[in-house]
Amino acid sequence: MNRMIVLILLVFFSSTATADTNVDSQNVTRAVLDYIESQHNVEPELMRRGVDKKLAKRTYWQSKDGSEIIMETDFDTMVWVAENYNKEGNKFPSSPKVDINILDIDNRVASVKLTVDDWIDYMHLYKNENNEWKIINVLWQYNDPAKHSSKP
Repeated sequence: MNRMIVLILLVFFSSTATADTNVDSQNVTRAVLDYIESQHNVEPELMRRGVDKKLAKRTYWQSKDGSEIIMETDFDTMVWVAENYNKEGNKFPSSPKVDINILDIDNRVASVKLTVDDWIDYMHLYKNENNEWKIINVLWQYNDPAKHSSKP
């Protein structure tokens, strides 16, 4: 009898954990989609929804003088990008490639690799006090490293 109770409790708690993991996976995916779809579809509200106000987005860059720098972008700049970058509808293919690979979710933190057409974003997300998943860090690069340059 005791074995049966233990077995039932194990099944119940493991299915609850799986359900939470599935919900978290869906919500992490939604935050990442908000980030990229806001740029594709010129919807800054999606960017505001998916990205934390303390966002730090970085990449390496070669300046005009040839020195390498770390280029940083913040929340306000990414909202501006969502409002302006694709206004003409010509910055992305008509059917853009979007591949979201959740690398890990552990309690309130997650790591994701987003592959989109010409670049890759590695993202860190966290679940805030309102139970919302937000992107807080992005490290990105072009698939073609030669594009990381201000040189003409």
